[in-house]
Amino acid sequence: MNRFEGYGVLITGAARGIGAATARRLAAEGARVLLTDIDEQAVAKTAADIPGAAHLVCDVGDQTQADAAVAFAVDTFGRLDVLVNNAFACSLDMDAFEDEPDTTWRLDLDITLMGAVRCARAALPRLAEADGRGAIVNIGSVNAEADFGNHAYSAAKAGLASLTRTLAGDVAQRGVRVNQINPGTIRTANWDGREAVLSALGSRAYPLGRVGEPDDIAAAVAFLASRDASWITGTVLRVDGGLLAVNRMFAEITAEVEG
Repeated sequence: MNRFEGYGVLITGAARGIGAATARRLAAEGARVLLTDIDEQAVAKTAADIPGAAHLVCDVGDQTQADAAVAFAVDTFGRLDVLVNNAFACSLDMDAFEDEPDTTWRLDLDITLMGAVRCARAALPRLAEADGRGAIVNIGSVNAEADFGNHAYSAAKAGLASLTRTLAGDVAQRGVRVNQINPGTIRTANWDGREAVLSALGSRAYPLGRVGEPDDIAAAVAFLASRDASWITGTVLRVDGGLLAVNRMFAEITAEVEG
């Protein structure tokens, strides 16, 4: 299946995890993909394993670098059809909320939310020229919808969901769609060395019996970025193994007490 034959795609935060899996998936379906990240060595290594892929160092905290990434994609591919905003910052919570400094909030909001703003700002003129194929897919989190900790990161992801809806309405008449995916727990490098936690979460928290894999999110990105989703915009799609739909703890406590 070559849904993305002739497409030019830019993915931020693509050195590893969800971003890398998305790059591999879209390239496998025919896209020419630009992987960007702040980790030059890692993003170069990932891109080297993807046929036809290009890579570029890009800090989405800098508008000049976001502009340069879009220009590089257009120069390399001759067009830009899809932007995947995956770059983020996630700071650990302090023991007490009142002890969390402004610097923590500025970092998470600036990279996670404003990074997407900067990249969308740079990409939109090109996406609007994409003959109705223009699409932005933002990578959010279930943290935007419920309490899983990480105050600043969660607020940034919630802001990203709001941006997804408002931007979708703003650019619809320009032929650009904007959607978001909210993943649950995904097995990425952030969880290295914590296999026991992932196993317990999969069996006890997730109705489908496992945590997610980067390829699960990549598949959802491929759908929302493709013409198969041509009548979908402003949507936030949960890809969370049923985490938010089913309260496993409630059911388990009820069964334990009454059983």
